[in-house]
Amino acid sequence: MADMKQSKRPLSPHLQIYRPQLNSMTSILTRITGNALLVSFVLVVWWLFAASTSEEYFAVANGVLTSWLGQFVMVISLWGIWYHYLAGLRHLYFDSGRGLDPVTADKLGWGCIIGSVALTLLTCVIV
Repeated sequence: MADMKQSKRPLSPHLQIYRPQLNSMTSILTRITGNALLVSFVLVVWWLFAASTSEEYFAVANGVLTSWLGQFVMVISLWGIWYHYLAGLRHLYFDSGRGLDPVTADKLGWGCIIGSVALTLLTCVIV
């Protein structure tokens, strides 16, 4: 067996000393929005299922989705759709081998964040 001595080497950075970077935060946010969109998808499918079932059941589902909480979830989901779409375009650009330097990657990250908020507001105004 190998000798199991404790060495004095440094530990890897932990959450107390790690400074989050924009690229890591946008990557994490892309994963979060992708999974959160499943929740809104389930709500919309439930609403459609209720519409095909009965008038009383549809009234319940429609009441949930048109309440302030349901509207909030749908607007946040709309932002998630736009963010996830723009982040996907960003990663497609990265896959072509361009935009990988830190300055351009940061600009594209801010573009995803600001662009998704602007597109969400524009969609809410239009619709």
